[in-house]
Amino acid sequence: MSCPMRSGFVDTVQGGHHLGSEAGMLYGEYLMLDKVLSAQRMLSVEGKKPVHDEHLFIVTHQAYELWFKQIIFELDSIRDLFSTEHIEESRTLEILKRLNRIVMILKLLVDQVPILETMTPLDFMDFRDYLSPASGFQSLQFRLLENKLGVKSEHRVKYNQKYTEVFASDPGAVDRIITTETEPSLADLVQKWLERTPGLEEDGFNFWGKFQESVETLLSEQEASAEAEEHENVREYRLMDIGKRREVYKSIFDAEVHDALVARGERRFTHKALQGAIMITFYRDEPRFSQPHQLLMLLMDIDSLITKWRYNHVIMVQRMIGSQQLGTGGSSGYQYLRSTLRYENEEHLMLHHLATKGPIVAAVNAISWKYYLGGVIQYHCESGYELLNHAVAIVGYELNATVPHYIVKNSWGARFGDHGYVKIAIGKNLCGIANRVSFIELA
Repeated sequence: MSCPMRSGFVDTVQGGHHLGSEAGMLYGEYLMLDKVLSAQRMLSVEGKKPVHDEHLFIVTHQAYELWFKQIIFELDSIRDLFSTEHIEESRTLEILKRLNRIVMILKLLVDQVPILETMTPLDFMDFRDYLSPASGFQSLQFRLLENKLGVKSEHRVKYNQKYTEVFASDPGAVDRIITTETEPSLADLVQKWLERTPGLEEDGFNFWGKFQESVETLLSEQEASAEAEEHENVREYRLMDIGKRREVYKSIFDAEVHDALVARGERRFTHKALQGAIMITFYRDEPRFSQPHQLLMLLMDIDSLITKWRYNHVIMVQRMIGSQQLGTGGSSGYQYLRSTLRYENEEHLMLHHLATKGPIVAAVNAISWKYYLGGVIQYHCESGYELLNHAVAIVGYELNATVPHYIVKNSWGARFGDHGYVKIAIGKNLCGIANRVSFIELA
């Protein structure tokens, strides 16, 4: 039975009528698809030895560059929104929307790596020679992106610090790099924004003064409780633990100590900005600070996703070319990419090595370990490079425990700790466990 409502109705769209050029640009014209889809130049084809997977390699990296362009576009607009001293709520909402868009794009970029991994190492080696001296290291947009986010030249690994030389033959590219190195980065603008956090004024709410008073009261009460402990070993351990916490809080409250940590690269923002970030975190459930807290969380997401993308790239490169070959651009390939990741911030790399290569040797700060009686060390074991004083073997890990932790074999005999072992919480670089590590890799 036919539908009575369709009687006499003519569907012009389904009937095959098409818009002509008089209606405006067509889809392909608007997107300039003739240029985009003809930009895949396969050198293996030009060399009369076509390699099927070269096309995948080209398309994937062109997609990366297009997304880099979009991220830069969003970053520039966000920096413009941050440029005013007083950011209205409507601007904050727009910043959140665009930061979230960057996060979504970065998640997509991370997910693109497995597509490349559908190419086997032998497939890649079939056309790798055509790439030299081309290299991902020569991606101008990624360097601009890093600079706009706030990556400083002095914080790059040695090979990466001279990346401007790669673009020496392109004055325009060098000018763009210099501009992004000298103009305010997103990190610079966020720092100034945090410094203006309402409530930090000493003659107003004075959050910082109240915070210091609360911390001092808490530590004093804990010290009194520890002094009343009847077991000497436990009393000494608790007092030592409280003393360590006082040192941590001193690095937060004392501007000179904080500035010294900034100079050493262990912290990034000014002391005033640190105060603002702590206040926003403490009052994140208050309507006034809800959006600022979301903003800080999105910035952390961006940082972690870029690192995750680097990590996936490292693993893919190691899979494709191994760890001994040079990169096509002249860097050390896998070793260079691995060096762009800092273990103290990315302990999942250590877990990967533990799972794939076996025990890891690590330098640690073991000053407080003489009081270790068991359990998982979770707090107050400092991680500074200058404090490393002992070597241990990380022999395993437990991710399903209430507190995920490393299992560390010490050299002080079976009477130490848990039958000669100590457990250290994962993810905080406690005791500097991720500062200096090494493992055996068979060629």
